[in-house]
Order: sequence, then structure tokens, then C-alpha cells
Amino acid sequence: MMDAIAPGSDTRPDLAALAADASGERAVGRPTVYVYEAPVRICHWVNAFSILVLMVTGYLIGAPLPTVAGEASDNFVMGYIRFAHFAAGQVLAVFFLTRILWAFVGNHHSRQIFYIPVHRKQFWKEVLHEIRWYAFLEREPKMYVGHNPLAQTAMFTGFTLFVAFMIVTGFALYSEGTGIDSWQHKLFGWVFAIWPNSQDVHTWHHLGMWALVVFVMVHIYAAIREDIMSRQSIISSMVSGERQFRD
Repeated sequence: MMDAIAPGSDTRPDLAALAADASGERAVGRPTVYVYEAPVRICHWVNAFSILVLMVTGYLIGAPLPTVAGEASDNFVMGYIRFAHFAAGQVLAVFFLTRILWAFVGNHHSRQIFYIPVHRKQFWKEVLHEIRWYAFLEREPKMYVGHNPLAQTAMFTGFTLFVAFMIVTGFALYSEGTGIDSWQHKLFGWVFAIWPNSQDVHTWHHLGMWALVVFVMVHIYAAIREDIMSRQSIISSMVSGERQFRD
């Protein structure tokens, strides 16, 4: 049974209300709990910066800048844009893989974004409550040590799956330049068995970029909103690793 509680004026103990995460594990009754380990926080911010670079450069690759003046040999604008895109993509791939590996050795919270407990009825009840809370239909939030159930669902579908898709399709497209003997083609060339037309892969990769843009906007909004309205630290938790439960 989920141990998250909705704080109320009569039932809430003094900053010692039991909080829960999406898996129902209890937190000790204290106002500050250590949640996100250093590798999780480092991967989060490196991935965030890499995705930002990929979005900007990806947009410019899809909608190039106007032609610059002078000889083509004197300009390397698109070359720099493509280099930044490729470099950021490889950094993202490395740290995304690191994040997966840490899920096996880190604490419970490091695994939340890689699964959804679809078999738990209580989980979906909590998702519904969070939807109502975000829609301003609930008067009080519930407390969670890690991600709340709706956030866990969003992180798994909107981040984990989308980023994995972008890495796979991105390396498949990159393999066109490195050749069929490259490790990129050996590992990701199977993508062209699904979409034999390279332009289709480009199109899906481009659409994936816009899906991530939407996710990032919603993610930032939700984090700021929860930090203010739910009286639980969200943004600072990904800096210090600690979650604070305020009055």
C-alpha cells in the first residue's frame, strides 16, 4: 500500500509526516532525506546540457542558417554545428549508459526512471491523484521521497524511452558517414532494416527531437511548480541530493 500522505492541518505531524516513493517505501520521519546519489546528479546535469546542445544544433541541421558570404572554403559554420551535434550525442550516449549501469549498483531511487510498476493497482491510484493535483483539482499534495508516480511514468516514457530512441537512430544516421565496416553500423545498422529509406530515419529522429522539446518544457514547469506548491524540494534535490519536506 502506498504510504504517501496528503498533508492536512489536523493530521500532519510536525515535519515528520511519513513520505513514500512510487514503490511504497517509507522514509524516516525527518524533514530531510538523502535521495539522489552523486552519479545520478552528475548524469542528470551532463545529459541535460547534452540534450540542450543537441536540440539547438539539431534544429539548425534541419533548418540551416542562410548562406554566409564569401568562399565556401573560408566558412565552416555547418561543420561546427554538425561537430557539436555529433559530440553532444556521443557524450549523451556515454552518460546514458553510465546512468543505466548505476541503476544496478545505486540506491532504490536510481532505478525509478527505468520501469513502471504496471501491476500495482495502488500505483495507478496515485498517478490519478497526481494528475488531479497538477490539474488543480486536489487541495493538498502527497509527499514522496523519490519521484511521485506520475513523474516516474513521465520520466520512463518521456525521457528514458525517447532518449534511447534518439541515441539508436542518431548512431544509425551517423553510421552512414562512417561506413558499413564501422562499429556504429554494426551496432545500429539494423535500424535501416526497419526504415530502408534513410530519409524516414531522419524524419523520425527529427520528430523525436520535438518530442523531447515538449518533455523538457513540461519537466521544467513541473519541477518549479512542485518546488513552490508541494512544499517539497525538487530542483535543489538534484544539486544536493537531499529532499526537504517543508511546512
